[in-house]
Amino acid sequence: MNTPKRGLGDKAQQTIQMAARGNGVSLLEGARILLSEGAISGKGAGQLRAFVDGVDRWHGAVQAAADHVRLAETILEESGYTAMWQADKTPEAPGRLENLKELVKALEQFENLQGFLEHVALIMDNETDEAGAKVSIMTLHAAKGLEFPAVFLPGWEDGLFPSQRSMDEQGLKGLEEERRLAYVGITRAEELCTISFASNRRVYGQWQSAMPSRFIDELPEEHVDVLTPPGLYGGGYGAAAPRAATIEDRAMKADVYNSPGWKRLQENANQRGMGQPRESRAAVIDLKAVSSFTEGDRVFHVKFGYGTVEGIEADKLDVEFDKAGPKKIVARFVVPADRADDVPF
Repeated sequence: MNTPKRGLGDKAQQTIQMAARGNGVSLLEGARILLSEGAISGKGAGQLRAFVDGVDRWHGAVQAAADHVRLAETILEESGYTAMWQADKTPEAPGRLENLKELVKALEQFENLQGFLEHVALIMDNETDEAGAKVSIMTLHAAKGLEFPAVFLPGWEDGLFPSQRSMDEQGLKGLEEERRLAYVGITRAEELCTISFASNRRVYGQWQSAMPSRFIDELPEEHVDVLTPPGLYGGGYGAAAPRAATIEDRAMKADVYNSPGWKRLQENANQRGMGQPRESRAAVIDLKAVSSFTEGDRVFHVKFGYGTVEGIEADKLDVEFDKAGPKKIVARFVVPADRADDVPF
């Protein structure tokens, strides 16, 4: 609604969101309602009116069977979307403009808009076919609010996760944000979470020794099985490592970590303080966490909408959503229903 910028402030956008939610309609229809009531004023009202009128005009062109390629070009131009990326000076801007050109070229291969949309729908159906086994790959940020029977978390190495850049630039604040992401990743698993790290990693064409992430040591031992591939910790595949020592302590006793390169890495780490700051060692998963919600509470989730809490397990909620059905959600990803308007649409 406000991309490209149309002079709509946070308050105006929130007002549109509230109108849309209150009437059970889209943001566009919510904007129509507010404009008809005069609830939005100032510069933003004029630009919003122009956008809504533009959508109506484009919709009319579709109904009149206008040339779909020319229509796409018109929409990109009149909406200001192309101009927005032309004015953007970030490294991503040229790629975004190229994507828009490719979209127009793709439209040229079809006789009409319906044919193009049917083709896109077919491709998406093929990509989302759930008939066979598959693996979903995503970032920790994208995984928030989702859960899976089994989750694999690779790359848990100091400097990579937690990110050395994040710690260098933000210190303890950056480390805590990385720790929260670790919590998000682990709690995506309903039954099994497998965490892995490399003893050596190729970075910019050169092999570098890697130290296991400090977050691994913060996991509660009674809920962790440490599995070691041949040679990594001196045991056979699947052999559990001793519990008395930390991951780093166990690694120090393994032959693979007694190489000259590994020793140099540790010496450099001691000299430079690599991996700092280490002051905060709070557990990644707090098994004693208690949700502030109670059974019967009405809650709101940005993706699933409104629902009712029907069960609670530590910080996880069993929620029966009005439209999405039953879901198991981490409590931090929902808010009380009466605070739904505070959540970005």
